[in-house]
Amino acid sequence: MSRALWFLIETLGSLLATACVLRAAAMRFQLPPRNPVSQFVFAITDWLVRPLRKVLPASRGNDWASLAAALLVALALGLVWAVLFARGAEPMYAAIIPLAVFWLVKWTIYLVMGLVLLQAVLSWVNPHAPVAPTIDLLTRPFLEPLRRVVPLIGGVDLSPLILIVIAQVLLTLFESLFFSLVAAG
Repeated sequence: MSRALWFLIETLGSLLATACVLRAAAMRFQLPPRNPVSQFVFAITDWLVRPLRKVLPASRGNDWASLAAALLVALALGLVWAVLFARGAEPMYAAIIPLAVFWLVKWTIYLVMGLVLLQAVLSWVNPHAPVAPTIDLLTRPFLEPLRRVVPLIGGVDLSPLILIVIAQVLLTLFESLFFSLVAAG
């Protein structure tokens, strides 16, 4: 029962934290606020980000309140995880902060991979979809450096594929580093 409950809580929490990261990215990459992606992300994160914005105002294109909200959600998930899986012992409170940072980095990498995959599919299926310019604006900072290095092959842009492979490698390295630090500690 606790595994099913954890799955539900983790899914909802990771989606909310990822939406907060996407909100921060939307501000960082100057996404127009009237597009459907921005409106959706603002609608589901406003209740959490607005109060934090009073304490952490945006500066130099960085939405610190959205990033803090994502971190708070990850910390709350870490607390729930520690209590849920304590199994009669004292909850592992010391693991909450490293676990929250680990999850936040992992979710951000998955967000980038998902956006790049969506952008690649849209470019083949419907490049004129209403959401295509928004996805392109969000993925361009990650794809442009690769596009300068990797030429088109037969008219096909392989930079999304290369970025997804790089993201997978980074995720694997980050996971093994995290778990080796946890095992050593």
